Parts: sequence; structure tokens; C-alpha cells
Amino acid sequence: MKEAGAASRPFERGLITVSIMLATIMQALDTTIANVALPHMQGSMSATQDQISWVLTSYIVAAAIMTPPTGVLAARLGRKRLFAVMVTGFTIASMLCGAASSLVEIVLYRLLQGAFGAGLVPLSQAVLLDTYPREKHGSAMAMWGVGVMVGPILGPTLGGYLTETYDWRWVFYINLPFGILALIGILAFVPETPRDRRRGFDFFGFAVLSLAIAALQLMLDRGESQDWFASTEIVAEAMLAGLFLYMFLVHMFTAREPFLEPALFRDRNLAVGLFLIFMVGVVLLATLALLPPFLQNLMGFPVLTTGYVLAPRGVGTMIAMVLVGRLIGKLDTRLLILLGIGLTALSLWEMSGFTTEVPVSTIVWTGIIQGLGLGFIFVPLSTVTFSTLAPHYRNEGTAMYSLMRNIGSSIGISIVVTLLAQNTQVNHADIANVMTPFRTMLQSPWLPQAWNWHTMSGVTALNGEVTRQAATIAYLNDFTFMMWVTLLSAPLLLLLRKPRVPAVVEPAATE
Repeated sequence: MKEAGAASRPFERGLITVSIMLATIMQALDTTIANVALPHMQGSMSATQDQISWVLTSYIVAAAIMTPPTGVLAARLGRKRLFAVMVTGFTIASMLCGAASSLVEIVLYRLLQGAFGAGLVPLSQAVLLDTYPREKHGSAMAMWGVGVMVGPILGPTLGGYLTETYDWRWVFYINLPFGILALIGILAFVPETPRDRRRGFDFFGFAVLSLAIAALQLMLDRGESQDWFASTEIVAEAMLAGLFLYMFLVHMFTAREPFLEPALFRDRNLAVGLFLIFMVGVVLLATLALLPPFLQNLMGFPVLTTGYVLAPRGVGTMIAMVLVGRLIGKLDTRLLILLGIGLTALSLWEMSGFTTEVPVSTIVWTGIIQGLGLGFIFVPLSTVTFSTLAPHYRNEGTAMYSLMRNIGSSIGISIVVTLLAQNTQVNHADIANVMTPFRTMLQSPWLPQAWNWHTMSGVTALNGEVTRQAATIAYLNDFTFMMWVTLLSAPLLLLLRKPRVPAVVEPAATE
């Protein structure tokens, strides 16, 4: 059996890359593909809005809990064996989700789907880093980034198309061909890693970390609907998350064989990279959480049209991946990340000036710019984060990298949704304070007759328009907030060490 890193020929590397990319795309799509199908699931399952949200929550919590142990499981079972088990389990769970006939069933199957899918992204990243020599890590991360970044962006488009054209169940059935092809490729081409049977599993460390992550994810997911810290549930979840995280940190620094070795975080590039990918996660999915309701609720776009308008964002990301793959090694990686931060901030600045009459071309153009920016951040950041990390830490490092990105996404979505609701209320009150029938402007003949102050329907219609404008301003405030978050991450680049460029050309290339 070949050991990891034995894939020396370009053709062999290509087969390995295609195999694991199928698994990566399958998992990445599922982070957003089900979102647009939720109203259809709600009707099919006769569920309330709060109940159907557990279809998303169960997946997120299970995936977050099962991401950290990926490295330990890969060491004990072998990376290829674990990869095959997770792809098989994820595909079967997807089929069960599509066939679910009740809310309890689909929530249970989504838990399984999240648990099996948690390790697919970090495992695929670790396989590519071992398959390609160090001087080709930039190109490898560019290919890997296509699946990780484009999947969530194209998820709403594909999910909307499948739901409108066929049925919501097809957002899960679509995983079957990806899963089968990925499994065949993994079994045939991916080399196995040595199994470390002597490595122990820190059950206590895993348990307290899992409880901390679960409590945090539940708090973030349910905070807005429960009015945050006015709710006993949210306060309890926050306290539990803090308590279990404290217990995990104390245990990690005092145990003989902790779940995560403290030495992992002594690598400066990894530590800084984890924080930066957290910031990327905040912007990536928070933007995708805001734009669909903005386009549908305020601009009146149908679901399918919304998907088509958002799709060019993925095109921008893919263009960036191609360019970055060629530029890494020729330019300072940190400069590429800085360019990506600048482009992302520019797109958010443009979005902060949107109106409900903004042309579709402007939405598409800002999406392409943001896609370019995120692509220029994601690939170089993935490369530089692991450029100084010891190879035996790669499984744990990639797992923590995925975990931080996912937690960043959860926190980002919670923050922008909360700010949206609060700012909409504040803006509504501010606008309503100046809306009186005695203002000269409100007596203008060009105002719609439907806004007649002397009828109940007119007052209702005018209040609806005030609410619409208040929500629009709140969306723009969110875009501005994310722009500042993006810009504030730039100084962290000064903490990154410049990646070492190997002096020796890869020997295998001459074979």
C-alpha cells in the first residue's frame, strides 16, 4: 500500500485531486443548498418556522462537534479509510434526508449528515498538502479552494433550481452521484497514511470541547429568535459554552496526552491564519445570508432569479483561484491576501450604497468583485497558514482551520441578523417620528394616492413603505459593518512569516 505523499506523477496527482474535490464540493454545497428549500420543507412536514430551523441547526452543530476529532481519527484509522467512511456515511445520510417523512426523521438524518461531512473538508486539504510538494502548495490550495468557496456560493442557485423544477428532496438526492464518484476515486487513487494505534483518544477533552461548541452554536443559532440575553435559554447556553471552553483549555495545558496538543498553536502562521480564516468566515456566509432576503423581500426577485443574480460571485472566485495559482511563489503571499482584503472591502463599500432600485448589473458586478477578493484571500491564506507547520500536525491543523471558518460563519450570521432586526426597528422609529400629515412634503400632489393619511388603508400602506425603507437602511448598515471587519483584519498580515520558497525543483517533475 502506498504511503501518503507517494503520488509523484502529475497524472496520479490529478486523479487524487479530482476524487477529493468531488467530496469537498458535495459537502460545501450542503452548507447552503438546503436554505432556499426550507419553506417547501416546512409545508411538507407541517412544521412551524422555529421547528423547521432545526434542519439547519442540527447539521451545523453536528458538523462543528465532529470537526476537531478528524485529526485523531485519521491517525488511528488511517486517512484514506476515514475519508471513505465519511463519504459513504454522508451520501447515505443525504439519501435518508431526501426520503424523510417527518420532522424528527429529517433532523436526525441531518445530524448524521453533519457528523459524517465534518471531516471531508479538512481531510481533503490535508491530502492535497501531502500529495503536492511544498512549492506547489499554492496551486493545490487554489484547486481545493474552488470547492470550498464556490460550493456555498452556488448552493442557493442550485437549491432554488432543484426545488422549483423538481422537489425539495432533490437538494439531498443530488449528492448521490458526487458521493459514488468520490468514493470510487478515493478507494482507487488516494494513498493510505500509517496508522498510529498507540495514539490515545482524550475522551474528556473531546467531550468538553464538543459541549462548548454545541452550546455556542445553539446560542448563535437561536439567539435572535429568543431575544438573546433576555432569554434564560441563551444565558444558560452562553454560560455553558464559557465553562466548557475554560475546562477544555485547562485540560489541554495540563493533561499528559490532550485532545489537541498545545504545540500545534505555537506555530505563529497557523495561529494567525486561524484568526484570519475566522474573519473570512464572518464575511463569506454573512453576505450570503443577507443578499437573498434583500433581493426577494425588498426588490421582489423570485427565488430562481435571486440564485442567478448571486451565481456570478462564484465566477469571480474561480477566476481568482486560477490567477492565484499562477501568482503564488512569484509574489509575496501576504500581498495577495492584502489585495483580496482590498477587493472584498471595496465590494462591501459599493453594497453599502445599494437602494431598492439598484440595477441588476451593479449587483452582479459587486458580486464578481467580492468573489475575486475572497478568492485572493482564501487560497494564499490557506497556503501561508500551513507553510511553517510540521507535517505531523497537518490533520489537526486543517481540522481547526475548518472549525474556525465555520464558527466565524455562525458568529457572522448571528451578528448581522441581529443588527438587521435591531436597526430596522430603530430606523422605523426615526423615520416615523418625522412622518406627520403636517409636513409640507407629505402634502405633495406627486405622492401615491394609496398613501392617503385619511384612510386606514393609506396609513397601512405608508407604514409598509416606512418599514421597507427602514429595512433597506439596516441592510446597508450591515454591509458597512462587514466592510470595517474586513479592513480591520489587514494589520494581522504583519504577524505572518513569509513562506519559505524551496530552492530545489521537485525531482518528480523530471521523471
